[in-house]
Amino acid sequence: MNVNFTFIIFETHINFQILHSDGNFKDFKVQVEIESPGRINLIGEHTDYNQGFVMPTAIDKKIYFKLGKNNSASLCRIYSETYNSSFQLNLQKITKSKNPWENYILGVVNEIQQLGKQLSGFDCVLKSELPIGAGISSSAALECGLASGLNELFELKLSKIDIIKLAQRAEHNFVGSNCGIMDQYASVMSRKDHLILLDCESLDAEYIPADFRNCKILLLNTRVSHSLADSKYNSRRQECEEGVRIIAKTHPEVKSLRDIDEQMLENSKDKLPGKIYERCSYVIEENKRVQKAAEAIKNGNVTEFGNLMYASHDELQHKYEVSCAELDFLVDFSRDKEFIYGARMMGGGFGGCTINLIETDKIDKFIEEADKAYFGKFGINPEPIIVEADAGTIITRN
Repeated sequence: MNVNFTFIIFETHINFQILHSDGNFKDFKVQVEIESPGRINLIGEHTDYNQGFVMPTAIDKKIYFKLGKNNSASLCRIYSETYNSSFQLNLQKITKSKNPWENYILGVVNEIQQLGKQLSGFDCVLKSELPIGAGISSSAALECGLASGLNELFELKLSKIDIIKLAQRAEHNFVGSNCGIMDQYASVMSRKDHLILLDCESLDAEYIPADFRNCKILLLNTRVSHSLADSKYNSRRQECEEGVRIIAKTHPEVKSLRDIDEQMLENSKDKLPGKIYERCSYVIEENKRVQKAAEAIKNGNVTEFGNLMYASHDELQHKYEVSCAELDFLVDFSRDKEFIYGARMMGGGFGGCTINLIETDKIDKFIEEADKAYFGKFGINPEPIIVEADAGTIITRN
């Protein structure tokens, strides 16, 4: 049967008031422009920091940067048109800020300087299309976009992998979220109209055509905004690391959950306290689902792919426990719809979006029904946003 499908993202509606930069930027000369995309992840959550498999892609919703040198030795001025917010930093004294979004900027600058790369004063104006806390990696887009811009502006000769890794370290060291590498990798390395099957241990990547026939990608945003640094995200990573530590006592070859199979985990079950067995079991099973999903996409088997999406969500809900009532409601709402083949939570969890596989000609009806049902339950209206698999970081030198 030849059926047309679409991925749908429902997202919170946020009114962005775009303002011009203040007087500090009146003589701003743009030398470099950057388009840094957000990302979606088709399947494979919480596997990246466990050296597993993921299937992300960049999307056509981005953060836009304009950068230029300002002829000072160390003064840097950052201005967000999106939020009409600005701050200054001194390259000779980089310290953490009490304002969370500033730490993404400060962390990137710090990591570049830690590599021994020479920076001087610069100005940066940025504008974002990415809602914060929706699970589409606005943080990685911010980190990787700035790092790519500074790399081009100051001719630092950093490779794309260098940029990906330093952006990840910035999030670890300045933001406090012990994220994996998937978000940064997808933001920088994606190819238009392709998905990435990424091995987070080796960083080997296979690019798979995002050929869903007559399909789109769309998120259902719960409007429950999460902050991974403040959530249980870091504790999940710690639980996985504890499981690895315990199993490695009898299997010294084990370095991560990637090295543990079902039998090894089962043999160690009695030694794993609390919820650690369930956390490890989820990751091992999710790695298998990602690989099966890749084959399903290659073979055009959207029914199998959708079933894997539902299985992923069920285990994220019950074994890994990173879902929430709003996410579960939206996934459950999709289950009895013949024209929806799969849905699951996407991102770190505790809020953000679901991703839905749906027949194209049923989109409008589904949006209307989901909006009514979700508002009736939670008093909130979700907003649909259709996105496409897009290229990674785009750099333009003026």
